Amino acid sequence: MPRRLIQSLPRPSDNRIAIQLFPRAERAIARGHPWLFAHGIKRQRRAGEPGDLAVLFDRDDRFLAVGLYDPLSPIRVRVLQHGRQATIDRTWFAERIAHAWRRRAPLLEQSTTGFRVVNGANDGLPGVVIDRYSGTLVIKLYTHAWIPHLATVVECMREVLEPESIILRLNRRMQAKVEHLHGLSDGALLFGRAISGPTLFRENGLTFEADVLRGQKTGFFLDQRDNRLLVEGLSRRRSVLNVFSYTGGFSVYAARGGATEILSVDLSSRALNVARRNFQHNQSDKAVAAARHHVIRGDAFAILSDLHDEGRAFDVVIVDPPAFAKASSDVENAIRSYQMLVRQGLDVMNPGGILVAASCSSRIDAQSFARIVREAGGKAGRPLQLLDQTGHAIDHPISFPEGEYLTCVYATDAPG
Repeated sequence: MPRRLIQSLPRPSDNRIAIQLFPRAERAIARGHPWLFAHGIKRQRRAGEPGDLAVLFDRDDRFLAVGLYDPLSPIRVRVLQHGRQATIDRTWFAERIAHAWRRRAPLLEQSTTGFRVVNGANDGLPGVVIDRYSGTLVIKLYTHAWIPHLATVVECMREVLEPESIILRLNRRMQAKVEHLHGLSDGALLFGRAISGPTLFRENGLTFEADVLRGQKTGFFLDQRDNRLLVEGLSRRRSVLNVFSYTGGFSVYAARGGATEILSVDLSSRALNVARRNFQHNQSDKAVAAARHHVIRGDAFAILSDLHDEGRAFDVVIVDPPAFAKASSDVENAIRSYQMLVRQGLDVMNPGGILVAASCSSRIDAQSFARIVREAGGKAGRPLQLLDQTGHAIDHPISFPEGEYLTCVYATDAPG
């Protein structure tokens, strides 16, 4: 079935689309930005299909870049090659994947088998991510432009990364346009053995499970690995509250770090069941086996209010919500939500405790987020001292401003 599915996909056209840009778009592409939006196109020589190669020119018809064309997306071209011309073929794709793999080499020495292998445009492959979970690779597409190139990319993944299985995930925008998927579906098997249950992987010596077929992202939030390890180091002999816990990543690390009590809060009962199983996967660790771990299902804001009313308080409070600002129009409401969340987190944090607050909204930069956290602390009558602020891990590199989305603030109200 996987081979027939791959063979049935359309192949990329040999015809290139010549596109001339407006000056503003021209400057952005010349600086190395990986996206060309539809409104940046001044002149286009012909219409195109998803996956056609588009060659971008400046006002004097000088070569700027080449990329994948997608008439179905407001990001009309995702740039593969800037500045100099190149043949975009199997060799080119294999070299990009191999280069990305080499950048992750240090992780292989850290008892870690779950990490991002390709981080989209930040690794020179805009519109696609590849995550590794032990022997399983998950490739997630964000544009139909990759479909005609998918067979080639899968061949390169097999050659460079030697997986046991390759699973396809599609973002919601693609899933909504079924007529352009050519038989592909979210969770489809592209190579190897079928996946029938959770996939186990290692992260800094701990074992977790990922639902690579239906889970959020590609099955796990791999981008918080470094912050989870930092939380482990803060948890010894402390009580820990993990809000928006999802499948309990921070909670398991806190347990290994020697936390006296851990409470995981999430809206999804399914995620909380996985959190319980993640504790079971690590019972060989004495600290995890001895941990007092409890879960509460419900809305985070309501649960924080209830905990405060009950007089509950914790030494470490982790608030790691989903993206509050997915568009520019969301920023104002996002700031209010972050401030409310921080204030409620402080309401259930013991004096001298540690607040761990994360944001995954690219429209709120790291400096702004730190200011939001400090201002919320001031309004709550709990002036905060920033202990640390982290960004992206080695497997989530950043090469352009919009690619930077993750920041995490560590703060305390203890006297400096």
